[in-house]
Amino acid sequence: MPHLHLSLQSGDDMILKRMKRRHDRADAVRFCAELRRLRPDVVFGADLIAGFPTETGEMFINSLRLVDDCGLTYLHIFPYSRRAGTPADRMPQVAGPVIRERAARLREKGRATLAAYLDTHIGREAELLMERRGLGRTPGFAEVETSADTAVPGELVRVRVTGSDGSRLRGERIAPKCAP
Repeated sequence: MPHLHLSLQSGDDMILKRMKRRHDRADAVRFCAELRRLRPDVVFGADLIAGFPTETGEMFINSLRLVDDCGLTYLHIFPYSRRAGTPADRMPQVAGPVIRERAARLREKGRATLAAYLDTHIGREAELLMERRGLGRTPGFAEVETSADTAVPGELVRVRVTGSDGSRLRGERIAPKCAP
């Protein structure tokens, strides 16, 4: 399926270095661009941490910009939480209210990018992998509420996407074509 979830953590090189990550920002952007060149329908999700120790406002903006630079659609945002005895525990900490505000901004960016992505599906047909009665996912991981309420988990169902609430699509089941 054309959906990949990336453990990016940050869009700032210094923060990535302090996290002991083995990639930098340019690696992430290059990787996403190359995969999109090879498979234009690829959809990316990513983990991002807000407020890692020593994160400045400029470093945070680099993470916010990474969403657009990598074309991320599904964001899993984690506010940094201190863990005793870790190397990060000995670094200068970001204030709790700042961490919460940054996490909120990243989540809002995630809501906006997801809503824009979902809007591109309205009016199109899609094949869903049903997860449960009335709910399936497209190959790009978009969740779809559907009238296919008799479909069983694991069944593939064809729908026409009729709308979006910004976080999930709605679709009407398309009857299978009869063989001549």
